[in-house]
Amino acid sequence: MRFGPEGAAINYPAGSQKATIAAGCFWGVEHMYRRAFKDQGLIDARVGYIGGDTKNPSYRSVCSGTTGHAEALQVVFDPEKVSYRQLLEYFYKMHDPTTANRQGPDVGSQYRSGIFFHDEEQEKIAKDVTEKVQKEWWKDGKVATEVLPAGEWYDAETYHQLYLDKNPGGYECPSHFLRKFPPLSS
Repeated sequence: MRFGPEGAAINYPAGSQKATIAAGCFWGVEHMYRRAFKDQGLIDARVGYIGGDTKNPSYRSVCSGTTGHAEALQVVFDPEKVSYRQLLEYFYKMHDPTTANRQGPDVGSQYRSGIFFHDEEQEKIAKDVTEKVQKEWWKDGKVATEVLPAGEWYDAETYHQLYLDKNPGGYECPSHFLRKFPPLSS
């Protein structure tokens, strides 16, 4: 269960699932996913922190690089309208997964590329998609994306949520754009 900004519980529809990814600065990642999947199964999207070892990290502490967390996006989606595989294929098209701890000018472990799976089926799909992406899309560079169990998630501070909707001229990482790749093999 997730709680909104005022502490009220948010109930998601039965059958909905979570996907958690890190692809650099979370503002642009959230903005791109919300636009791409708005009417295609996206139920919710939140930016936050995952993959570290500090309880209740703040943006400032994550940016220091000392907490081990990645800036990340967690989406809740309707698997009847969009599949986990489709969300991951989009992930690999919208950022550069070949740069360890970096997206464009943003450097540090908080900007790493990662897929944080929530169950065995997601792990299997994430590893399969990553392997195919390496062979078919990013063959000129080694995919550095981590595929790890989802661990503890922390929502980022309220002012980070929907940041680029609230600040249309705000910073967007130049490596966040949709690349044109052919469909992956089955």
